[in-house]
Amino acid sequence: MPPELVSPAVKTRAAETGAADRTEARARAVRHRTLLVYGSRLAVLALVLGLWEWFARTGVIDPFNFSMPSKIWDQIKQWTLHGTAQGPLGEQIWYTLYEALFGWIIGVVAGVVLGIALGRVRFLADVFGPYVKVLNALPRIVLAPIFLIWFGLGPASKVASAVVLVFFPVFFNAFQGAREVDRNLVANARILGASNRRVTFQVVIPAATSWIFTSLHVSFGFALIGAIVGEYIGATKGIGLLVSASQGTFNAAGVYAAMVILAVVALVAEGLLTFLEKRLFRWKPAQPGTNR
Repeated sequence: MPPELVSPAVKTRAAETGAADRTEARARAVRHRTLLVYGSRLAVLALVLGLWEWFARTGVIDPFNFSMPSKIWDQIKQWTLHGTAQGPLGEQIWYTLYEALFGWIIGVVAGVVLGIALGRVRFLADVFGPYVKVLNALPRIVLAPIFLIWFGLGPASKVASAVVLVFFPVFFNAFQGAREVDRNLVANARILGASNRRVTFQVVIPAATSWIFTSLHVSFGFALIGAIVGEYIGATKGIGLLVSASQGTFNAAGVYAAMVILAVVALVAEGLLTFLEKRLFRWKPAQPGTNR
């Protein structure tokens, strides 16, 4: 049939069918790529663990120093079923997670408040900027022994270590986010009669939220590092104490087992943060190439 004799309704249905087919094809491509990515990740992990196990069993590497995946798995099962020398495994995980989470919350709140304040008020930035730079230049891990002396073996010293590690990345992202706000938005808000307080809460903070969330992913890992280092130096419970105790008895499998447990905790926290970020930023367009 000649194209000019085809009715508009038929053309519309054909166009809709073609668009639906293209959409379905893109969806299949995305699912295929997702399966390929996850399959490749599992293959890489299986290859690394398999080579590690084989090298240890054949003597290519010393199993006493490097251990092997099977021994690490046995150590995790033993801790799970029979507990550790310091108590149940779940209690050690919760102790470390509590310290890291508490320190993370304090560090995030302090970093956001001070970052927005110094980003909005140039006078405060000029006065406190040099002090922030000096403190940021200090190797903050070495503060853990000082906190141990100040606050003792309890969770307070580990929380303090987590706070100082979390604060600076959050502060600098919040500060930069406040500085990078579109000046036209601020000017329009002022023209409409908004006060400085309303501009800060209704324009600056929402605009800086993306910057702040970027730092949250990294900062929780820093909080875990702070808690672990503090426990390693001196504690009564926690994953860091498991690392220290395993090292003291030359139990390489115990050291690796504690690291695996810590990695799982960090991945779960990262997943929760990513889920929360997607829920809060559903209005944002997808970044180019994310669905390829």
